[in-house]
Amino acid sequence: MAQYFNVHAENPQPRLIQQTVDILKRGGVIVYPTDSCYALGCHIGDKEAAMRLLSVRGLDTGHDLTLVCRDLSELGRYAQVDNAQFRLLKAHTPGPYTFILRGTREVPRRLLHKRHDTIGLRVPAHPLVQALLEGLGEPILSSTLLLYGEDVPLTEPWEIRERLEHQVDLVIDGGACGLTPTTVVDLTAETPAVVRYGKGEASAFEA
Repeated sequence: MAQYFNVHAENPQPRLIQQTVDILKRGGVIVYPTDSCYALGCHIGDKEAAMRLLSVRGLDTGHDLTLVCRDLSELGRYAQVDNAQFRLLKAHTPGPYTFILRGTREVPRRLLHKRHDTIGLRVPAHPLVQALLEGLGEPILSSTLLLYGEDVPLTEPWEIRERLEHQVDLVIDGGACGLTPTTVVDLTAETPAVVRYGKGEASAFEA
């Protein structure tokens, strides 16, 4: 049965953040709030945890996951970023965006897109997530909490606990989140391409 933490969204309790970090490091799958929707998360290096995360969502191993990073410096460890890309990233992070970029050798091979060697990365503007990333010292492998066959993500912590208490190790109640996922932008070509319109304003990426 999943643990359930009530964590203050603006001033997260250090004790609960450390307990969450410990759960992630032990291979746990967590549910946590972000600046867009609730998300599933696990340790970047734990293949079994990633498989469990995909199973919760009803997805196969071909589905792309996202690396949630603390800042642009950390993002730059896991993605190849040129000067033009950096300017766009700097202007839109932290925020409700997921950027598709070519991965570096720091990204486990199994997480890269099989044909393009790309990975989705984001830097969320949420104090609770930032505290988690600070404590963990590396990105969280993540996916929006949108269950198979459903049109909108789960947003109420009590409902998430009720439906997933036997499938995840921890549900963090940080208050209700929105229903709109991140805007996804592909930065791998000369011209940025909006792959999915979401919470983040997309006009800066449109020709």
